[in-house]
Amino acid sequence: MKTMRLIFAALTIAVVPGSYLLLAQQPATPAAQPAAAAPRQPMSFFVTSVGKGDGANLGGVAGADAHCQALAKAAAQPDAVWRAYLSTQGAGAVSARDRIGNGPWHNFRGQVISTSNAVLHGDTIEQARIGNPLGKQLSLNEKGELVNGVGDKPNQHDILTGSTADGRAFTDSADHTCNNWTSNSAGSAQLGHHDKQGGGNGSWNATHPSKGCSQDNLIGTGGAGLFYCFAVK
Repeated sequence: MKTMRLIFAALTIAVVPGSYLLLAQQPATPAAQPAAAAPRQPMSFFVTSVGKGDGANLGGVAGADAHCQALAKAAAQPDAVWRAYLSTQGAGAVSARDRIGNGPWHNFRGQVISTSNAVLHGDTIEQARIGNPLGKQLSLNEKGELVNGVGDKPNQHDILTGSTADGRAFTDSADHTCNNWTSNSAGSAQLGHHDKQGGGNGSWNATHPSKGCSQDNLIGTGGAGLFYCFAVK
């Protein structure tokens, strides 16, 4: 029995050092690498930094689209097809929501404005309850700057849309689009608030009508003839 214990002890001494040697020879486990940050999404939404300067006479929706395109190019933004978020009325009326694609859209900083057209407009009860994240901090212009809102001087939160809250064209006989964005005198324009402040309902696209279509009338209610631009996606 004593002989067996001596043999076992000798084997243990012989094996254990070898075990340490094998462990020492194992390659070290590489340290976990931090996950790469997701690339910033290119800008696909902005509020115009300036209007056309002739009240709500934008040269029609084609003129407004060209203004979006020119501002994006001047700000060295990525190539895209830009459309003004504007509805028209009458024969051949077009709804703003149908001009901008399906999304998603991001602002100058790459922050999400909306993941889809349906979310943007709150098409379902759940989407309407959650709402879109638009507001002063996200509704930046094409240069990445904040646009004046309630509490700023001058307040410029009125945004031309000519649209109902669900982004559609009005179907009544009243003028909500300053003669389809060709008038700086007669008529009125439906407005939203980019900061979602004031006006009773805090809507980004359908808060109240303007006093009129001239530049002075747009300024008079807290605006400057600005509008939203979306890259068609």
